Amino acid sequence: MTERGLCSRREADEWIEAGWVRIDGQMAVLGQRAAADVHIAIDPRASTEQAQRMTVLLHKPIGVVSGQAEDGYEPAITLVKPANRWAGDESGVVFHPGHLRHLAPAGRLDIDSTGLLVFTQDGRIAKRLVGDETRVEKEYLVRVQHLHEGPVPEAALDRLRHGLVLDNVELRPARVSWQNEDQLRIVLREGRKRQIRRMCELVGLAVLGLKRVRIGSVVLGQLPAGQWRYLRADERF
Repeated sequence: MTERGLCSRREADEWIEAGWVRIDGQMAVLGQRAAADVHIAIDPRASTEQAQRMTVLLHKPIGVVSGQAEDGYEPAITLVKPANRWAGDESGVVFHPGHLRHLAPAGRLDIDSTGLLVFTQDGRIAKRLVGDETRVEKEYLVRVQHLHEGPVPEAALDRLRHGLVLDNVELRPARVSWQNEDQLRIVLREGRKRQIRRMCELVGLAVLGLKRVRIGSVVLGQLPAGQWRYLRADERF
């Protein structure tokens, strides 16, 4: 079910337990093996339940970690509370404490970075945004300083665009351009640990500031740092 992109593993377990999954017409059971060519039917009630799962967009500030608390730093999820909800939220969703249940980060930003961070209860969104197979664009504004005298050579930008290797893996092509005289706009289709900082270091650039401004077609926009909003029904990653 997860390989076919129908749901997350947790959702598959829940749906099977609820009796909402049939394999070649027979009700599925947990732990059952299924051949690759079987027909898997999902009860419409599962889709309705899945559609009600919430996704939250947070403007993560510097000094907050994306996942579990570490080294005394607060996790970003603690900011998702009614007091920090953006007044400009146009989703029309009425907050309910149940929206925080199983809300997990779909991707990360390191503690020194700011910008768009996604939390979701929906396994489909998590699967789409996280992992080695993701192809969703993520756009960053990166303030840099050249570690050598003189302007940044175009050859350095060409290497950022394609040709770098991290963790013994060749990176996918990236889009890199100047936003202004000291800030780059970088668009990636992958997300390795501290990837942009490490990429810049390899070409002689120090990162002074990093902000994620877009994931897929969902933009950070005017969302203030430390505040959050719901993903609108018309938005798709």
